[in-house]
Amino acid sequence: MAKKNDTINELKFRLNRTELLLEINGQVAGLNDLSQILRKVVKFLTQELNADRATLFLNDDETNELYSRVAQGDLVREIRILNTVGIAGAVYQSEAGEIVHDVSKDTRFNREIDQQTGFKTKNMICCPVKNFAGKTIGVIEVLNKKVGRFTKDNLLFVEAAASRAAKSIQNAQNAELYEKKRAKEIEFMNIVSDVTAEIDLNKLLRKVMEEAARMLNADRATLFLNDSRSGELFSRAAMGEGIGEIRLPNDAGIAGSVFTSGKTINIPHAYADLRFNPEFDKKTGYFTRSILCVPIRNKNSEVIGCTQVLNKRGDKFTNEDESRLTAFTQQIAISLENAKLFEDISKSKKYNESMLSSMSNGVITVNEDGVIVTCNRAGLNMLNIKQSDVVARSADDFFSGSREWIFKKILSVKETRNPVTIMDVEIVVDSKEKKETEVISVNLSILPLISEELTSGIINKVDDFMGTLVIFEDISSEKRVKTTMSRYMDPAIADQLLEKGSEIMGGQNTEATILFSDIRSFTNITEQLGAQGTVKLLNQYFEIMVECITEQGGILDKFIGDAIMAAFGLPITYDDDEDRGLKAAINMINRLWAWNKEREKVGILPLDMGLGLNTDNVVAGNIGSEKRMDYTMIGDGVNLAARLESACKQYNARILISDYTFKKLKGTYRVRYIDDVIVKGKTEPVGIHEVLDYHNEKTFPNLLEVVNYFNQGREDYKLGNFDKAILSFENCLKANENDKLSHTYINRCKHLIKENHADWNGIWKMDSK
Repeated sequence: MAKKNDTINELKFRLNRTELLLEINGQVAGLNDLSQILRKVVKFLTQELNADRATLFLNDDETNELYSRVAQGDLVREIRILNTVGIAGAVYQSEAGEIVHDVSKDTRFNREIDQQTGFKTKNMICCPVKNFAGKTIGVIEVLNKKVGRFTKDNLLFVEAAASRAAKSIQNAQNAELYEKKRAKEIEFMNIVSDVTAEIDLNKLLRKVMEEAARMLNADRATLFLNDSRSGELFSRAAMGEGIGEIRLPNDAGIAGSVFTSGKTINIPHAYADLRFNPEFDKKTGYFTRSILCVPIRNKNSEVIGCTQVLNKRGDKFTNEDESRLTAFTQQIAISLENAKLFEDISKSKKYNESMLSSMSNGVITVNEDGVIVTCNRAGLNMLNIKQSDVVARSADDFFSGSREWIFKKILSVKETRNPVTIMDVEIVVDSKEKKETEVISVNLSILPLISEELTSGIINKVDDFMGTLVIFEDISSEKRVKTTMSRYMDPAIADQLLEKGSEIMGGQNTEATILFSDIRSFTNITEQLGAQGTVKLLNQYFEIMVECITEQGGILDKFIGDAIMAAFGLPITYDDDEDRGLKAAINMINRLWAWNKEREKVGILPLDMGLGLNTDNVVAGNIGSEKRMDYTMIGDGVNLAARLESACKQYNARILISDYTFKKLKGTYRVRYIDDVIVKGKTEPVGIHEVLDYHNEKTFPNLLEVVNYFNQGREDYKLGNFDKAILSFENCLKANENDKLSHTYINRCKHLIKENHADWNGIWKMDSK
């Protein structure tokens, strides 16, 4: 009878439990909201097991976290823990339910949840929540049994309840995920629509960065676009502490790696990656933790830049973040290209307008319909008119009366498409008082405006006539003088001279460095080339040499046949005129050698030259007759420079400078002291130095070794120890067999030994100029 009663009680228990499970199933089956389902399940288990509370954790597959929602007033707060932490994490990983009678003795117990909620957990049942496929999708915790202890039956009941509710939970979870994704997609499309409507590049970059950072819940974002002209990535929209425009080589850092490879980079720990450059962090005080960088491709799948997002708040960037950022950049790529193109066109337009405005020549543009479109400031001033007097007027109306011939030239250029230039013509313009007319002298150029396309670096004329360009060059007396002077000196020096006027040009006694140069064996060359060939050669040669002189602030005094006379420190002085003169001489040799290589390629003989430089006081100014005057210089310093140039032949040298010049040099050069001589017409000796800076190891091997031996030989030579000197000069030849100066000294020493000069004082006397 007792056994029968036990069986009946067992059946009643099971029936009751089944009814309860059906009840929970019925409560959640009709619900779609995940938070409501979680509250129903938690409330049901708390009541049925007579516990203080219950918590249902669901797993987030993307972050590997268990999350639960706790009601706090009208709000719902989400609590998250890693799915490997605490008793909940242990049960999730083991997929087996547990009863813990005293959580304080369990080392797995995570007190952080109690600290967040203010609840004190004493004991619990914790079991996995599995779907119909048997996959664990979360865990349920029932906390603090009010009476007695949790039993095995309690655990089985919780597992059964979890199993009953699992389908509804997962359906609601999937629906919630779907709604979130749908909301994100709608938000995404709205963002793209808003961003792509912008055409200003700066505003577009700023919008893209703001939205990219907000969309991925990151600290900041930077969009880099490639500047193909400079080979750099640039950004003007870095969020946070902006530093203006950022530029870096397009193969540097994380951004450069993404740009060059075209592959996404997702780095959870930036400082652990060798590609990361921490310099920007050091400059700004920012600390970069995580980086997501994706390439930006245009419609032709070419990488045009990259988007870099930094420091996802609370976690690392996920695969979904990668997908969203990639999709976002794909959508905005066309807008970025269009905005960049618009900016380039706007810059080009502003540049052209600025260029026209700043030009000293007057410029008028006429469109294909014969209407004047623009007139720059110089043109307005030159013609004494206002913008309203010329812009939007027809060309035949503006260029009428005494200026009608200009309109006829415009028509001719339109028909023939060929430019026209008329030098030194007079144009009648209104006076500034508008009471009478005045005449100005100009050089007039009229050019056709024709569309051109750039293909593979070659300009192809499309012959799409766009109008004409009329240019007026003022040739006032001052401009005539300046143009003439600029042929002989740097234009900047010419400007200064014009400002100071006769103060300088009238004459001055000043220190200057004089340079003489001469082509070697030029007579033989002229015999081979003939008259026309000689003129052509000299013009090409002088073009190169004069450029070297003016680059260093020197002036060309005159051409003397194939020789050049130039000065540094006249008419404007600098602190380093001696260095400027020497640098010009070195450049003259280097550029001559470069030109020789081009000549030799086409079978033309190379040229050689010698240069002499001396620093001294000279008299300079306009010298000549009333009908013909030249700015030139005279004095002993000029003569010595000429003697040094001539001495280059005797010493087998290319650049010789006097001791006066050498002692004033501020820079460091490769120089050797080659002699003390008395030049013809003088009684006092002067030191001579040879400059070797234009040489390299190929043209003068073992240069330092040769100079050291040469200096030792010169010391013995000056003391009259000619045999010892010869040994040193022979050592020079062992180091460089082509050092002709050492040959010269060996022969000189042998001559002095033979002549037995008892009165030798170490000074050589030149008998020729």
